[in-house]
Formats: sequence, C-alpha cells, structure tokens
Amino acid sequence: MGATERVAVVTGAASGMGRAIARRLATEGQRVALLDLQAEEALRAAEELRESGARAIGVGVDVTDRGAVDAALGKVRAELGRVAIMVTAAGLDAFERFGEITLESWERVVGVNLTGTFHCLQAALPDMLEAGWGRLVTISSSSAQSGAPRMAHYVAAKAGVVGLTRALALEFARKGITVNVVTPGMIDTPMLRRAASRGDVGTLEQTAARAVPIGRAGHPEEIAATCAFLCSDEAAFITGQVIGVNGGMVL
Repeated sequence: MGATERVAVVTGAASGMGRAIARRLATEGQRVALLDLQAEEALRAAEELRESGARAIGVGVDVTDRGAVDAALGKVRAELGRVAIMVTAAGLDAFERFGEITLESWERVVGVNLTGTFHCLQAALPDMLEAGWGRLVTISSSSAQSGAPRMAHYVAAKAGVVGLTRALALEFARKGITVNVVTPGMIDTPMLRRAASRGDVGTLEQTAARAVPIGRAGHPEEIAATCAFLCSDEAAFITGQVIGVNGGMVL
C-alpha cells in the first residue's frame, strides 16, 4: 500500500495540535478524517483541506463514548477506506487542587484523555491487523513525566497514555504496527491560551521565555511534523518510544 493510499484518523482535530497534525498528514497525501467533539469546527477544518485538494472528512464524536467512536470509524471506512493511521490528539485539561477534585471531575478528565485514547486505538486496530501495517501515535504531555501542581487528574491520565502506548508497542511489534507517544511541552494552542486567560498558567510568552531553554513556546506544526514522521514508512523501526517535543525542557 502506497503512502497516498492510506487513511489517517486524527482525534481532537478541530483546533490546535490535532488540526495541525491533520493538515500535515493531508499535505503528505493521506486521506484524513478529522474527529472532534466540536462537530461544526471539524467539518469546517475538513472543508479547508478539501479546498486545498486533499481528501478529508469531518466527524463529530465524543471519544468517551465507545458506541460513538465505533460509528465514527464506520463512517470513515465507508467514505475513505480502512484505517491505517490513528493519532489521538483529543484532550482536556483541568486545574484543581487535589483535595478539591471531585469524582465527576476525575472521571471526566481521565475519560477524555485516557479512556478516550483506549477507545480510539482499540477501534482502529482491526484494520491494521488485517493489513499487517499500522501506525498508532498518542499525544500525552511533558507533565506526565515532570508532574504539575493542581493537575493531578490530568497528569495521571496522560501518564496512563504513556504506559498504554508502551504496552501496545510490545503487544503488536510483530504485527507491522508501531505505537509511539509524543509528549509536547509548552505548545501555543487554543487550550493553553484559554488556561492563560483564566489565570491557570502565567502569561504564555513570559512563562515560555523563562521555562523553555529555546526561549519560546512550541508551535502545533512542530508537533505535527514529529507525528508525520512517526506515521511514515521511514519510522518502521521506531516503536514504544516517548518522543519529547519540548524545546529542551529537562523533565
């Protein structure tokens, strides 16, 4: 199967890193399905890709709902073909002191970041096993390695994504399927900008200049470039790896 024949699914693709990843994969000839809870934004993002000549569809889906995930991938298969690449960029942050985290908040954050990743990976795997080729790329966070105050639920979920990725890499290493995780550092995304506007993190530019050795926040396109390589044939000998894209931050 040639690279231009492959179908890539990107979750959380309506904005930020997910959207940049979908755009990058489309420019490399993949047929791309953009999945997001924000259905209208996903549809608009897909339309933009089609206007540039790509084959793309947008699908609204809540990744915490397994039935909805299965239905979304059914739509992808019907319109684009069997899934060869899955990038799980859907995520949800939260800032709460540990003693104030409710069970509802814990389950919501873990549900999107970890259980949602589980649903999407498991739902896509049958296509890859049948083809004997596949790429699974999960998006975690540098905080999964360093920790972060007032984010215990988020950090725990993202650390779970790292563990899940490494377990799957070993399980499917002989099946032609690679499984890797990208751990972004401070990336200039709408989600981070919203956190800054709420006062949950400092001013983005000032914080990045102080905390990131390179002296700036990263761009979503830099995460997308890393993901695109991991999804390529050239990355066939890379699996079970935690790829930090963080401007040199020591974790």
